[in-house]
Amino acid sequence: MILNDEQKAMLNGDLGEGAAYAMKIQFALGEAFDAQRMVPIKRAHVALSNQDGDLWFAEKLVKAGAHCKVAPTVNPGFCTGHFTGACGHPADAEDIAHMIRTDNAYRALGAVLSYNCTPYIATNVPNFGEVCAFSESSATPYVNSVWGARSNRESANSALCAAITGYVPEYGLLLDENRKGDILVRVEADMKTPYEYHLLGMMGDKIGEGIPVFTGLPHTISAEALRNLGAQLNTSGAYGMYHIVGCTPEAPTVEVALGGKKPKYEVVITNEDLQNVEATFSDKRDNDKVDFAMFGCPHFTLEEAQHIAEGVKGKKLAIPMYILVSSHALQMAQRMGIADVLAEAGAEIIADSCPDQPCWHYLKGKVGITESPKCAYYPRRRECQTNCRDILNSWPNIPDASPDGRSPRGCPSRAARLPTASTK
Repeated sequence: MILNDEQKAMLNGDLGEGAAYAMKIQFALGEAFDAQRMVPIKRAHVALSNQDGDLWFAEKLVKAGAHCKVAPTVNPGFCTGHFTGACGHPADAEDIAHMIRTDNAYRALGAVLSYNCTPYIATNVPNFGEVCAFSESSATPYVNSVWGARSNRESANSALCAAITGYVPEYGLLLDENRKGDILVRVEADMKTPYEYHLLGMMGDKIGEGIPVFTGLPHTISAEALRNLGAQLNTSGAYGMYHIVGCTPEAPTVEVALGGKKPKYEVVITNEDLQNVEATFSDKRDNDKVDFAMFGCPHFTLEEAQHIAEGVKGKKLAIPMYILVSSHALQMAQRMGIADVLAEAGAEIIADSCPDQPCWHYLKGKVGITESPKCAYYPRRRECQTNCRDILNSWPNIPDASPDGRSPRGCPSRAARLPTASTK
């Protein structure tokens, strides 16, 4: 792989031990993927973790004097300010200490401490054609498929190295020839709300390995629906990119999306397929008891939080409800009175937090409900039963509108409803 003078200087340690360490990793990746050169990046996002391995890596870079040349946004851990003090279920002291160390490490590296898994919607939005280094399951397909920017499926550590060096090896989805679709996916299912896109994304086993080209979807699709699709595609499989004909930038037609070639094969997705996915992510239980509801995996937008607030206004929830958002969305919700409405009903809107974190230890053994298969999966790792349903659109008293403005499908016979909210 050919390096320019600056890249050679980094590799040789002339620009510091930390930069050399990061460039060595970048160079090794490039060699492994037969990259011909390194190219500069405009943006980065690091799917950080406060677990031992990722924290060790970040602190090692800090000790080596590394500092980000391109300041990356970062994924959520959990909000230490929320899960301490007056919190009814504070996080364990050891977990809090880990989160504080993580915060300190990424601050020292010069990261943007966004703690948000959907920065590509509002705070770290690339332009068409920009080369980026994004990790996080929902981020890479959104960057490539919705914005038409370019990023490989970076790991948290490789994305951090790219942020430090300012470069990535040029291979994979950075190259024109590797961005063409090769699987034709005909969607015959009813796609009326963002919820169906969660289920569609969980069809990785049926879609198979490659870059899917979706047909049969609406030409106008909400940001929330596209976020859901990408997040679940990388939960059910490994997809750095997809195409939606007539919607995504590089897919004006089927022919263009496929690069003028025939697909390897075709796949048809039906309502029955989506229903089967929903059933897979719903635990069997002897009764209809539900202990809590959780939204926001990936993080909810301000509009989605407002949608819930409109549904619970003037009522009292019978069970706890947790709505996970970015700090930006939380601040806006507070300014607009949305947070007050939710709090009055008994719901909590929480920033900077992910359901795959130890702060939720108190939910062990409980039964939850969510609209996200990914969110249904995470609590299971803590012996928590979960059920996936379209509660955002079929829940009683939620207005007849989804975040993308379409009428919800609704499925009262199938939807596991939240306990009845009573009028105050």
